[in-house]
Amino acid sequence: MDKMLLNPFSFELPTTIEYGAGSLLLLPEKLRSMKVSRVLIVSDEGLKRTGLIDKVTDLLEKDDLKWDLFTEVEPNPKDYNVERGAEKARESGSDCIVALGGGSPIDCAKGIALLATHGGRIREYEDRSRIGEKVLPLIAIPTTAGTGSEVTFGAVITDTAEWFKFTVKSPVLGARIALIDPEMTLGMPPALTASTGMDALTHAIEGYTAKNAEPIGDGLALYAIELIHKYLPRAFRNGNDLEARAGMILGSVLAGIAFSHSDVAAVHCIAEALGGKYDLPHGVCNAVVLAPMMEYNMDFCREKYARVASAMGFSFDSVEEGSRIAVRETMKLAEEVQLPSFSSLGILQKDLEELAANSARNGSNRDNPRPMNKDDYLGFLKDLLKKG
Repeated sequence: MDKMLLNPFSFELPTTIEYGAGSLLLLPEKLRSMKVSRVLIVSDEGLKRTGLIDKVTDLLEKDDLKWDLFTEVEPNPKDYNVERGAEKARESGSDCIVALGGGSPIDCAKGIALLATHGGRIREYEDRSRIGEKVLPLIAIPTTAGTGSEVTFGAVITDTAEWFKFTVKSPVLGARIALIDPEMTLGMPPALTASTGMDALTHAIEGYTAKNAEPIGDGLALYAIELIHKYLPRAFRNGNDLEARAGMILGSVLAGIAFSHSDVAAVHCIAEALGGKYDLPHGVCNAVVLAPMMEYNMDFCREKYARVASAMGFSFDSVEEGSRIAVRETMKLAEEVQLPSFSSLGILQKDLEELAANSARNGSNRDNPRPMNKDDYLGFLKDLLKKG
């Protein structure tokens, strides 16, 4: 008997998803339906140069909607980014947040929406019991295909006192509306395409294999794996391939829903420790750890890895063979899109103890299919650094 069929679960998605090329054009209509008087657009300085912010502001001005702009969002958003953004929201009298960008602006926007109404410091709300119902409504417009933050209800923020990443999570933080427009991802540079795409694949694989995975998320994760494995190489080679971009952003959305309803696991524990310590790109950290951690976990989830291999389009004669194919093909995909090696990230031997400790204390560690403590992480990181 399949034990999962007898396990109770709940599934909540507080976000309305509007998917399709040109769906950005729905923004004024959605804001009007929400009776918004003033919008705070949350983005980053990099997007200013792309013209994507202008696309949004032009739409708002054409519809006589008032707006302000906050672009003080750094990669791996910092606690002070959130707190300054909340001040801006309060000062401007904004009653809605529109987040434009990748995971950093969208996660930061969730924190801003919370602090603008709740006050205080963002780290205080790591305690979910402190999050009340009243937060500013959020519309999320992703411009990368990776984090899935537009459909999750958690925000990962860096505490700059400890240089530790923590998560603020509640269904009330989820975007009211996600405008998923593949045209907004056209022309993404190859390196960003690769790192965000592998981030989405990590969400799908870890969401599917996490200890508290559930059936709806599993179905979404497997389809996400199929899409990402098929379209990431194409999107990497040609940034203007609209079909590939559509496949990637849809894969990212499905993976985001999947992992937010189960969890991530040890890959993310390490990636968040690395990001907190060295301010490295989250997607890159996930990508370089994913295949080695799958190999490390293999004995604890062979059947699921075999289904990952099937989703990637491979046939095999046994569960053991399928699980090995999943690891091999994940590694090949990272190489095909030219992700860097672990040793090239500048990880210092002297920091491994701290990184292992922060990985073990991460809330997602409990859901890794193979139990891991600090010593396990330390051994894994030492081996990874040695292999390069």
